[in-house]
Amino acid sequence: MKVSELARRAGVTAETVRHYTREGLLSPLRDPDNGYQLFDQADLERLRFIQRARTLGFSVAEIADILSHADQGDSPCPMVRDLLASRLPQIRARIAELQALAARMEQALDAWAEMPDGTPDGHSLCRLIESFPEAAPEACLHADEERT
Repeated sequence: MKVSELARRAGVTAETVRHYTREGLLSPLRDPDNGYQLFDQADLERLRFIQRARTLGFSVAEIADILSHADQGDSPCPMVRDLLASRLPQIRARIAELQALAARMEQALDAWAEMPDGTPDGHSLCRLIESFPEAAPEACLHADEERT
């Protein structure tokens, strides 16, 4: 099957199939007559595996490692468990940070509900933000680290 048919059968876009092929996760054969990439049922199953792994938060590089282990006949399961076990506390911490951010945003919206709009005057840029209490330095540091 060609890229478009594989994509349709897997429920992804053709660009997703091309991306995974460029990353080495899929290795299609080439049609000798026209050079088209040709995929088979094993590629479809592999693509579905990749999609399942992505829904669990695995990166493309991690999936490549998992597939490499499996392709060599080694069980990737211990590595998969270790990756998720190490990532779960990070995800829980990120959720807590996002919940705290949502609470600050709600607090700001409540505080700003009755405040009039202002215009920059050389001393003030946006009185809404300027009226909001400063965050603790470590909260700003974590937020900055997330953006970089």
